[in-house]
Amino acid sequence: MDNATFRYSLLLVEGLKIPPQSNHLAFIFLLIAYIFIMIFNIGILIQISTEKSLHEPMYILFCQLPINDMMGASTVIPRILKDILTDPSGRYITYVDCVSQAFFTHLYGTNAHTILMIMAFDRYVAICNPLRYTSIMTGKMVVKLSAGAWGVSFVMVGILIGLTARLSHCRSMIQNHICDNPSLFKLSCENVVINNVYGLTFTVVLLTTSMGSVFVTYVRIAMICIKSKNKATNSKAIKTCSTHLSVYLIMLICGFLPIILHRFPENLEGRQISTLLFYIIPCSLNPIIYGLQSKEIRQKIFKRFTKINSI
Repeated sequence: MDNATFRYSLLLVEGLKIPPQSNHLAFIFLLIAYIFIMIFNIGILIQISTEKSLHEPMYILFCQLPINDMMGASTVIPRILKDILTDPSGRYITYVDCVSQAFFTHLYGTNAHTILMIMAFDRYVAICNPLRYTSIMTGKMVVKLSAGAWGVSFVMVGILIGLTARLSHCRSMIQNHICDNPSLFKLSCENVVINNVYGLTFTVVLLTTSMGSVFVTYVRIAMICIKSKNKATNSKAIKTCSTHLSVYLIMLICGFLPIILHRFPENLEGRQISTLLFYIIPCSLNPIIYGLQSKEIRQKIFKRFTKINSI
């Protein structure tokens, strides 16, 4: 059959490069991590949705984060758990499922930036324009910011994966432990210059916009705090901003680590583990950081546990 129109309907996934004797240990670790991620993120969502006092723009915008984290973890971890218990020669995935996984993995990574960008905007308005906060951060504005964060990610990732899905195949093996855009277009023997150019542009625009907006936001906030003589206001600003900044830096470090290790082809295991950690560490730490750092959420959680213990 002509390669120009040929597409494999079934692909073989290379999977994680771990010793056979470590399979069960890796399975248990990933299973516990996945359960932890789902329980804590669902718990935060329930806590915010059931407490009227937490129905504020900051917490409503934060709700986007656990939703995105659960989506990212559920896209990657269950599939890897299945592959760990499957013989390497039987780790097959349909082309449609592979494209879907690639779409949602990239959507998760892009959303992580766009959601934290709108959360940074919320903190900027709260600290730099406190008197106008309620008039700016209305319900409509929160909906617009949330829809914008998800909408922009959806369109950008849709184009990225769409450009790859149009390619024909001359290979049938995914040389990775998960399906992502580079793994998909490596299946093709066609010219992928357009894919590389768009992928590079996509990455540069996303990182420049994300890091630039967060940097400018915190510079402006720092200037306000320096000028202000109100210690209580400054203390509150530092506390709320440190939570957001911690989450952002964790996401950024976990995202950059696989890119850095990609320059060392001989360290395949390290690169695979670092990629996997991008779907574990931020998803696990985000609800803990916000749950412990936010006084309102922390008090409500402790109050609920106290009620449960008394019952």
